[in-house]
Amino acid sequence: MATDRSPDADASLFDTIVNLSKRRGFAFPSAEIYGGFRSTYDYGPVGVLLLRNVKEAWWRAMVQRRHDVVGLDAAVLSPPAVWEASGHLESFTDPLVDCRACGTRHRADKLEDPDRCPACGARDTFTEARQFNLMFSTQAGPVADAGATAYLRPETAQGMFVDFTQVMTTARKKPPFGIAQVGKTFRNEITPGNFVFRTREFEQMEMEFFVPPAEAQRWHEYWCAERLRWYVDLGMPVDKLRLRPHEPDELSHYSSATSDVEFLFPWGWDELEGIANRGDFDLSAHSKASGEKLDYFDQTTGERYTPHVVEPAAGVTRAAFAFLLAAYDTEEVRGETRVVLRLHPRLAPYKVAVLPLSKKVELTDPARQVFASLSDRFMVDYDETQAIGRRYRRQDELGTPLCVTYDFESVDDGAVTVRDRDTMEQVRVPIDELVTHVTDRLGL
Repeated sequence: MATDRSPDADASLFDTIVNLSKRRGFAFPSAEIYGGFRSTYDYGPVGVLLLRNVKEAWWRAMVQRRHDVVGLDAAVLSPPAVWEASGHLESFTDPLVDCRACGTRHRADKLEDPDRCPACGARDTFTEARQFNLMFSTQAGPVADAGATAYLRPETAQGMFVDFTQVMTTARKKPPFGIAQVGKTFRNEITPGNFVFRTREFEQMEMEFFVPPAEAQRWHEYWCAERLRWYVDLGMPVDKLRLRPHEPDELSHYSSATSDVEFLFPWGWDELEGIANRGDFDLSAHSKASGEKLDYFDQTTGERYTPHVVEPAAGVTRAAFAFLLAAYDTEEVRGETRVVLRLHPRLAPYKVAVLPLSKKVELTDPARQVFASLSDRFMVDYDETQAIGRRYRRQDELGTPLCVTYDFESVDDGAVTVRDRDTMEQVRVPIDELVTHVTDRLGL
């Protein structure tokens, strides 16, 4: 399905965030000194913290605060049998077309104009569409033969299905319950692009929620609402989010219902997360292929059944990108433009920045002690270079909620100035009360 364009989309914001990401160390092209490697990015000192915070916020909501979901970290490499049973070897494909005029390749279902090449503008030059498998294959072991073929997982889900019985037994759970996983996945995308939105290597946050068949629809509706609320709770504006049910012709072969949480990106509405009712397809397929039972016996009712599965699946980097877009703001302050990322405190790469007013040792030494006391509890930045105003602006662009300035008065009164990112208000706080003050202000 082509991207849903919207007159409210801000196309200029894309380049702004890409430039900010590189300049401030969120993300930049991988292997850039060698000319880069298409569709791969490295996440810098600030970006790696943002990604970690997105994952931790997801894990907190999906596992830590729930009694009915447990975690798993399954292997990245899998034998062909897993992907044959799941249907990926046969059907994990996208329609591929080539432009006869310029030689570029495109994903047919993402073309805005199916008769016009977006690269060269030529019309009626596409080849017939053919199915392209998105799986990355490799060789496991010292001999490269058919028996050594393995695949990099294109989703984390299959590990949770294959390990269903082991997890259910060892965790002492019964349906309805979920298995959650965060990890790297790999897809040989035909047309990666839009910065980190679509890449060939990325991280997923997926949860498989196993339920009695009769309860599947109710749980699908429940998880659609829960997952939409998660983004709102972390600061995304409601008017930039929507829940879009898939049309019948969009549904995967295993899905009876799927809805996407969509975000208004600079190019229009596009997917942040999918919530699918997968039925019993996966457990049944792996049970049949392996010969092992992947079902549940309810001792209370005497019923044996194969659970149905509701799957919320989100991309870590895609979510982080959307949070950056949603948080970006500018305002005039004393005749100058201030750029600020109004990230939720849980997502902000640094929660606090410690800034000695000068580089004189009588300020830097105690300021580092303040840093040490805060860094036991929070991720803290320390910066003693440039004028204090420039350092405030840098922290605003990084999304740091609070700045703590140790000045010459601090030597005498044992207090520091705490500046709020959003309001720029400053208050004086005793150093021995600082950790409590920051904790309360951030709500963490």
